[in-house]
Amino acid sequence: MANDEWVPLVDEDGKPLGSARRSAVHGDRALMHPVVHCLVENDRGELLLQLRSLHKDVQPGRWDTSVGGHVGLDETIDAAVLREIGEELGVDVPRPAVEFLYRYVMRSEIETELVYSFRLRHAGPFRIEPGEIDELRFWSKAEIMAALGSAAFTPNFEDEFARFQHWCQGCAPSPG
Repeated sequence: MANDEWVPLVDEDGKPLGSARRSAVHGDRALMHPVVHCLVENDRGELLLQLRSLHKDVQPGRWDTSVGGHVGLDETIDAAVLREIGEELGVDVPRPAVEFLYRYVMRSEIETELVYSFRLRHAGPFRIEPGEIDELRFWSKAEIMAALGSAAFTPNFEDEFARFQHWCQGCAPSPG
């Protein structure tokens, strides 16, 4: 993905406010832009995490959410999550297979994102997107809990995992 692509700007309700270059939103916390995340779980309730490429401009070499990416100009949230799943994992899934979980604002030291989070149950096989992801692997929730705070994960993933755990409290327990 080129750093000069255009992305939409939104308010906290997701209403359009304009657009800006990706490189601009990654340096100005006032420019909130929508992104999609998808947490991929296997049948054992383990989460698929991606090791961000060492060539990434944000959080290189750290484990992150299964799928994540910017929403394109004039692209729906649903279209964006399906596109990102296809690009990053190499799988095509129908929209009904992807469950919307929640929406939240994530502020970091460099940007502000309106995050739309989804869940997909899928065990693979997956195809890694070259230049974006160095490795994919399933982690048990216990493995994730043990590594929290160790700098193994992106701060965004640690925040997302806490939200996902809270959301899962109302879910049926995962097997295993």
